[in-house]
Amino acid sequence: MTSTLTSTGHATAADRLVILITQATGVTAGDLPVQIRAWDGSTAGPDGADCPTLVVKDPQALTRLLWSPGELGLAQAYVTGEIDAEPSDALAEGFARLTALARRPEVRVRLTPSSLVNVLRGVKDLGVVGRRPTPPASQAHLRGRAHTRDRDRSVIAHHYDLSNEFYAQILDETMSYSCAFFGDGPGSTPVTTLEDAQRAKLDLVCRALDLTEGQHLLDVGCGWGSTAVHAAENYRVQVTAVTISREQRDWVHRLVRERGLQDRVTVLLQDYRDITGEFDAVSSIEMGEHVGQRNYPSFIRTLHDRVRPGGRVLIQQMSRRGRHPGGGPFIEAFIAPDMHMRPLGETVSMLEDGGLEVRAVRGMRDDYARTVDHWIDRFHAHRYRIIGLVGEEVFRVWHLYLVGGGMAFRQGRMGVDQILSVRPPALPAEGA
Repeated sequence: MTSTLTSTGHATAADRLVILITQATGVTAGDLPVQIRAWDGSTAGPDGADCPTLVVKDPQALTRLLWSPGELGLAQAYVTGEIDAEPSDALAEGFARLTALARRPEVRVRLTPSSLVNVLRGVKDLGVVGRRPTPPASQAHLRGRAHTRDRDRSVIAHHYDLSNEFYAQILDETMSYSCAFFGDGPGSTPVTTLEDAQRAKLDLVCRALDLTEGQHLLDVGCGWGSTAVHAAENYRVQVTAVTISREQRDWVHRLVRERGLQDRVTVLLQDYRDITGEFDAVSSIEMGEHVGQRNYPSFIRTLHDRVRPGGRVLIQQMSRRGRHPGGGPFIEAFIAPDMHMRPLGETVSMLEDGGLEVRAVRGMRDDYARTVDHWIDRFHAHRYRIIGLVGEEVFRVWHLYLVGGGMAFRQGRMGVDQILSVRPPALPAEGA
C-alpha cells in the first residue's frame, strides 16, 4: 500500500481521493483494487507490478462525477482524457477488478448524514465543486421522441456514419459488424481467424433460412452488405438489402458493382416500416436492438408480413439482463442511444405473439466475446490511423466501448442469439 504526504505532512490529493471513495462506498482502503494517481503526482492505494493505476489527470473529472455519479460521469471523464488507466493496456484489467468489487454485497453507495457531510467537505477541499461541465463533443445530442423516423435516422447516423474507412480498420474483410461463429461444439469444425468465423456465421444464417437458387431474401438492417453479398454469391438468391445509413448504402452499392451482383442485389435506403413486397425468407442481423421496446411489435409485424406463408425468418439479436435494457448509461449516451435489449425469453414470446412460430435458438455469447477480442486487436493495431480519421476523443469512446462490451459478454451480462422462426402456412378454409 502506497501513500504520499506533502512536505508539510498534510494529506495529498490521492490520499483525499481514497478517503472520499471509502466514505461514499464503504470500501476499505485496503480493498481498493487499483492504485490512484492524482493530478499533483501523488499516489495512494495498492501497488505492485500487476496493479493497474487509475490516473486522475484533471480535478474536473470529480466535478463530472458530482453532477453525473457512476458510469456516465466516469465515461465522460475517460473520453475527455481527464482520467486514464496505466499501463496503456490496463483498462480491461481495471474494469474487471472494479466490477468484481462492485458485486460484493457489502459494497454500495452508502451516504449517511454524517458521511455525506464528510464527502461534501472533502470535495470542497479538493476544489472540485462547480458548474456542470460541458458534455464531451462525442456524446450524442438528439431531439424529438424516441424511435420516430427522423430520430432513428439521427441515431443510426451517430453510430454508423463515422465513416466506412473507420469501420474497415476494426472489422474483417467481409465488414461484418456482428457476432461471428467460431464453430465450437459437437460435430463442428473450429475456426481461428475472424474472417473464417464471419463467413461461418453467414453460412449459418443462409443454411438456417434454407436458401435455394432463385429465392428472394429480404435483409433488414443490412449493415455493410455481408449477408446480402454472401447469399447472392454462394446461394444464388435475389436479395433486397435495406438500411437507413447512407454510409452503409454507399458501401454496399460499391461492393455490389465490384462483385458484378447488380442483377441479384438491390440496396434500399429505407426505414423498415416502409418495406413492401413478399419474400421467400427474411434475415435481420443485430438490428432489432435499435427499434425500441415500444416499436418492437411493429418490427415483428414487418418480418411476419414480408415473408410468404411457410417462409423462414432469422434474427440475430443481443439480449441483456438487469437494470439497463439499453446497455447502460455509457452506451446509451455515446454509442447507441435509444437501444433496447431484453432477456431472450421475452423476445421469443414477442415473436410468437406476433404470429411467428419459433423453431430454434442458438446461443452465441462466447462467440461474441471472441469476436470482440479480434476487434480490439485490430483497433489497437490501427490506433494511429483511427485517431487520424475520427480524433483522440472518439478513439477513447470506442476503446471504452469495445473493452466494456467484451467484458459484458464474457461475464454473462449480455448475450446474443440466432432465433429461427417460420410464418405458419395459411390454414385451409372450413369445409374446404
